[in-house]
Amino acid sequence: MDHLTGWRCSLCGTEYAPEEVTYTCPACGDAGILDALYDYVAIAREITPGAIRTQGGADHWRYRPLLPLPDGAPLPPLQVGWTPLYPAPRLAREVGVRALWVKDDGRNPTGSLKDRASALVLAIAAGRGEAIVTTASTGNAAAALAGLAASTGQRAVIFVPAAAPPAKIAQLMAYEARVLLVRGNYDAAYDLCLEAARAFGWYCRNTAYNPYTAEGKKTVAFEVAEQLGWRAPEWIVVPVGDGNIITGVHRGLQDLMALGWIDRMPRLLAVQAEGSAAVCRAWAAGRDRVEPVRAHTVADSIAADLPRDGVRALRAVRQTDGACVAVSDDEILAAIPAIARGSGVFAEPAAAAGYAGLRRAVVEGIVDPSAEVVLLVTGNGLKDIASVRRSVSEPASIEPRLAAVEEAVRDLIS
Repeated sequence: MDHLTGWRCSLCGTEYAPEEVTYTCPACGDAGILDALYDYVAIAREITPGAIRTQGGADHWRYRPLLPLPDGAPLPPLQVGWTPLYPAPRLAREVGVRALWVKDDGRNPTGSLKDRASALVLAIAAGRGEAIVTTASTGNAAAALAGLAASTGQRAVIFVPAAAPPAKIAQLMAYEARVLLVRGNYDAAYDLCLEAARAFGWYCRNTAYNPYTAEGKKTVAFEVAEQLGWRAPEWIVVPVGDGNIITGVHRGLQDLMALGWIDRMPRLLAVQAEGSAAVCRAWAAGRDRVEPVRAHTVADSIAADLPRDGVRALRAVRQTDGACVAVSDDEILAAIPAIARGSGVFAEPAAAAGYAGLRRAVVEGIVDPSAEVVLLVTGNGLKDIASVRRSVSEPASIEPRLAAVEEAVRDLIS
């Protein structure tokens, strides 16, 4: 970790040496999430945008000098990151902005952006000789840990709410992780995971507890900038649950600004479900802390009573002169086929929430029609087929006769 100079508590500002702390600030407890500190002068001497373009591999390890990764740490073999950034002119016209790109992170190995965090956490765990890695999740972080651990042979224990979508639970079981279905919500699973990790000495991946999660997720910001020719868009739209993804995006943008690789800080649009809008409520009220809600939404991946990274999520929005909007479940479900037919990208409900939020932000005058926008699609639609089925009409059922085909497609041949 030559370029990692230390950690700073996001609450009290206390700084620690790289190996002095494992998870959170000792003075502030679990709420004291740590931000990584880097020697940007040393990074700039070792790596340049041109070198990344010509020498980087087709995954997020192409940014290795910007990650807190020990030399020689074993890396998971699955290709994580370097997901496509698609121009989406039809979606841009539909939503009413000048330019729109879709970053399809559902193309990651287990189908979500959270593979970025798990890949880094597992590399750190392997370097430390940790025997078991554990996490709590509504499904995507769990799949990310289970799948990446399966690729390396590491052992994983997963805590998931029993009400998680069946497709996500099936994915976990296929990887043969030790899966524990918790009779409670995400927050109950999260707290139980922390308790078990402390009791049994497991290495904990929990979002907004393990500081490496946001560091892994920040690579999506690096990719967006590089794929746009090291040019920053005006807005990046991020679905928000516990707040760690938008924190990671912000951390990546801060790195790029410090290195001088982009010339402006994109504004971040945080999008939450109305039934799980603790961050949006705090932002609208001008508070620095979030207060818990009773989360209920079809978008399970962004459902959280108490966003564990809410403080840093709020800072990400405010420090980028961004905004936060909340959308209904109906808007979220309608956004799934809208993204699919407008770009060909298939999004799960939480990922589709970003598009629903962008539409609302344009209507409300938050995002200007002249803006260039990147939409993060954080998870694949196959994660929750039941919800997708609610968002689309039933297909035509016909007899095996040409006349039946003609009747069913009369609007196409008339």
